[in-house]
Amino acid sequence: MFRLVLSFVFRCLVASLIFTGWVPTLSAQGTTAASNSVTAAQAIDRIVKATGAALPANTVDTIKAGDRATVVTGIVTTFTPTMDVLRKAVAAKANLIVTHEPTFYNHPDQTTLFIDDPVFKEKLAYIQEHHLVIWRFHDTWHLRRPDGIAEGFVAQAGWKAYENPGPAGEAGFFFTLPQTTVLALAKDLQRRFHARSIRVVGDPGLNITKVAYRPGASGEAKQVAALERDDVEVLVAGEASEWETVEYVRDAQLQGRKKALILLGHLTSEEAGMDYCAQWLRPLFPGMPIQFIPATEPYWTPQKLLRKAQ
Repeated sequence: MFRLVLSFVFRCLVASLIFTGWVPTLSAQGTTAASNSVTAAQAIDRIVKATGAALPANTVDTIKAGDRATVVTGIVTTFTPTMDVLRKAVAAKANLIVTHEPTFYNHPDQTTLFIDDPVFKEKLAYIQEHHLVIWRFHDTWHLRRPDGIAEGFVAQAGWKAYENPGPAGEAGFFFTLPQTTVLALAKDLQRRFHARSIRVVGDPGLNITKVAYRPGASGEAKQVAALERDDVEVLVAGEASEWETVEYVRDAQLQGRKKALILLGHLTSEEAGMDYCAQWLRPLFPGMPIQFIPATEPYWTPQKLLRKAQ
């Protein structure tokens, strides 16, 4: 009789725990933790596959520091992993840094120049001390269709409704805006992208509607090819060698042609694309903490400092 009563009480207790969800919750948590566990190598593979792009030969989309077998605790996207970005990532307990631009100050992240350099050594030591994994997401993010950097820029610029098809494979880089002036366009971009310093070549009062966008350091060939088009009056770019596209646009203006150039700076022209990258990654890693940490514009101008002082 006592055994029957004990068995009945035990069955009631188990039923009560199941009804309240306590037992399944423990099981579900364990399953979720196991299913969400992903190494840096697995995360990178998932990201690249999601772009639909193939890694090009000699790609720079490689791990720059850290162990590919590291279990990811959180993901940070950024334009470039400055010391400030790294410190904020550590504070957020994120250990996979997805960066668009180099970690070690040159395109392929070659470190031979910096072997005994104190800046390089301190940065590398910090990465190693906190078991961070730094992976560059450059080539395949640009090769994605639409280009991931361009998609983020266009959204922040507010230009999506004004896109033109452009040349084959160039969707998202050519626009017909409501009529404005070069000066007004430059001011609007400065406001939208919180830029401290941008540079402009051309007549500030020129009325324009036709705009092309070339992010980052796209190079003279791509920049001039855009400016040569009849459907481009203003090129918005990241950076340019001052003796190349800059002087081309100056001569075009002096010849009476409707051409202008707005240089936002490399970072300002691309950082919105890495903000968008964090949004794009979240569905790929359900439950994984993912955030964008801005590197922020490195430049300042003495004029602004003087105005603040006054």
